[in-house]
Amino acid sequence: MVMSTLRLKNQLLSSLPDAEWPYWHSLLESVDLPAGKLLYESGSSIHHVYFPLTAVVSLYHMTDSGASAEVALVGHEGMVGISSFMGGGGATSHAVVLCAGQALRLPSLAIRRRFEQSSQVQSLMLCYTQALIGQMAHTAVCNRHHSIDQALSRWLLLSLDRVAGHELRMTQELIANMLGVRREGVTEAALKLQRAGLIRYARGRITLLDRPGLEHRSCECYRAIKAEYDRLRPEPVLDRPLHVCARRHHPLLGRLPENAIG
Repeated sequence: MVMSTLRLKNQLLSSLPDAEWPYWHSLLESVDLPAGKLLYESGSSIHHVYFPLTAVVSLYHMTDSGASAEVALVGHEGMVGISSFMGGGGATSHAVVLCAGQALRLPSLAIRRRFEQSSQVQSLMLCYTQALIGQMAHTAVCNRHHSIDQALSRWLLLSLDRVAGHELRMTQELIANMLGVRREGVTEAALKLQRAGLIRYARGRITLLDRPGLEHRSCECYRAIKAEYDRLRPEPVLDRPLHVCARRHHPLLGRLPENAIG
């Protein structure tokens, strides 16, 4: 599948103005992301940013004792690696692939330079960053003040929004790590949702049976997160002309070394 078609599967890339696409096209690279792949560790350098197409990436923090808790999920609505253009440099959290799939990868230098040069790119990326920060804030409140079955419902809905179909393959241990709770708590919460006819859980496979019911069971955090993304989501720009930029001199990166692009 050609790059111009792949980029339509990501909300940010599909929202780039017509004039921007030539600057991005020749530097984007399609990559397969297996489940469990660690993209960044907290504090590590960011060499590439990722625009998920079908993959889902979890951003999480880990304590010195090894305890962890998720702060955000990223799928086809956004990108992974915002600190590359926000001025912070290194990654602010761990980033691990939660659901295997495909993504488009871009050198971090490219997006940082375009962020500085284009007000349109800057506006688009800042709107997405605001929505991501909103998700992080609501996740923190949810994990602290709401019941485990409410938090689990919120997490399942956010995950399902980012995958095709109505099924997730997740172990209870993984979910517990993401929510920062004990595995027994996730087991009890999942059984409650299953008894209510909202999901079916068996052998690491979670199937959604009643979405309106699960949304009702969730706390207000899911609705607030979704509303913020919907409010800030730009309209996709379709049917762009496809331009090919010169390989050895690229507007995003300047003069490229001979081995810069494979």
